[in-house]
Amino acid sequence: MKKTIFVFSALIVALLVLFQLSKYTYVSGDISIEIVIAIIAIVFFIIGLYINKRTLRKKKHSSNPIDFDKVEQLGISKREYEVLVQISKGLSNKEIADTLFISESTIKTHVSNLLVKLDAKRRTQAIQKAKDHQILSA
Repeated sequence: MKKTIFVFSALIVALLVLFQLSKYTYVSGDISIEIVIAIIAIVFFIIGLYINKRTLRKKKHSSNPIDFDKVEQLGISKREYEVLVQISKGLSNKEIADTLFISESTIKTHVSNLLVKLDAKRRTQAIQKAKDHQILSA
């Protein structure tokens, strides 16, 4: 976390220096405005590539195999598992009902069954326990 804060702070300082330098060179008449804009655009492009590279690197590490035997041991039905996956995506009961083409009251029943089977009190706790049991990918 400290490294990220340091990197972004350094980028902000570098951009401020670039802006001040470009303002000085433009005011003194040594450089045209098109060149200043091009330099600033290139710097922002490089920063965007750097941030994109870091984001893509983090996403690769989050693949855990799902233990379907554990799903059966917990007694979670196929439809309940589909609801659990939708819950992990952050969808509401109404959105899950629309996605799975079933009524909202059926979703509520599945959610309450999942809470009992996973021994959870809240949806977020159910998701965490499912990840701990490796029945949801992290």
